[in-house]
Amino acid sequence: MRAATYLGAGRIVVTELGDDPPGAGQVQIEPAYTGICGTDLHIFHGDMDGRVAPGAVIGHETAGRVVAVGPEVTGWRPGDAVTVMPLRACGHCPACVAGHGHVCHRLVFLGIDAPGALQERWTVPAGLLVRLPDELPLDVAALVEPTAVAVHDVFRAGVAPGDRVLVVGGGPIGLLIAVVARIVGADVRITEPDPYRVELARNLGFAVVRADHDDPAAMVEAWTGGAGVAVAFEASGAAAGIATAIEALAVRGRLCLVAIHATPREVNLHRFFWRELTLVGARLYARADFERAVELVAGGMIPAGALVSAIEPLQRVRRAFDMLAAGGVMKVLVDCRHDAAAAGDA
Repeated sequence: MRAATYLGAGRIVVTELGDDPPGAGQVQIEPAYTGICGTDLHIFHGDMDGRVAPGAVIGHETAGRVVAVGPEVTGWRPGDAVTVMPLRACGHCPACVAGHGHVCHRLVFLGIDAPGALQERWTVPAGLLVRLPDELPLDVAALVEPTAVAVHDVFRAGVAPGDRVLVVGGGPIGLLIAVVARIVGADVRITEPDPYRVELARNLGFAVVRADHDDPAAMVEAWTGGAGVAVAFEASGAAAGIATAIEALAVRGRLCLVAIHATPREVNLHRFFWRELTLVGARLYARADFERAVELVAGGMIPAGALVSAIEPLQRVRRAFDMLAAGGVMKVLVDCRHDAAAAGDA
């Protein structure tokens, strides 16, 4: 079978791997579509070589169908439409015992710490499967995983109907957070410098401030009458984004940290003291977030058509990564089906 294999910084190739039939408690699926996210791009650039060794198969945003079921597995059969919640928790650490397995002390993230979904067949523990409606197109269903991230973030931040919410960073996750917060009933605005992302967000009905041209603080001042916003999501990963988010918050406002900041940042702690602000971390998702994401995607509440910019066959996976790295796109999917991969040879 074919798989996209990471060989080192800037190198990802399609190779032939042996089949891995499911063992006890496992299910083999055929990923139909797998999305590439910012984490995958970091891996591709060599920034995560401490966790991802050469020869690894990456990818974790996927939707497909069951093709084989191992011993001791019940409730699943070939043909079932599924996505995968790619988190394998130990079940015994303090976080797991407290019911927070998604932040397990020894968490294994499939597609990073273990083989991922950029392959024609993928064997995973049956307990990680999440059922999809049969009628849901699998390319649309590939957005369930990033939508689950947004659902978890909005839940962690305690967004309520009527809240004014600022999303700093209009990339795929930032835009999905804005969509989910709007579904909850919040009044949402976005700040983002990239012209492509700005226009896309505006086309989806959001008020957007061009962070490179305009003054987000002045916008928030006028929008809230000087009060500030109830919640700010930092989804940019930039030091300036943190400052913008903190400055925007109202008294007892909540800053939800979404982006991964690889280096320490300076934070205005006096502002936290002065306005009694709260900093909330949001990492990954729980199963309830995944199931809610399935409902939103299947219900047509997530603008999949606007978010999916391109689909490339598995054989041209390098092109998919190059497109994402170059910008001017939102989500790029890889068609992992055998026929699509073969078509990429043409």
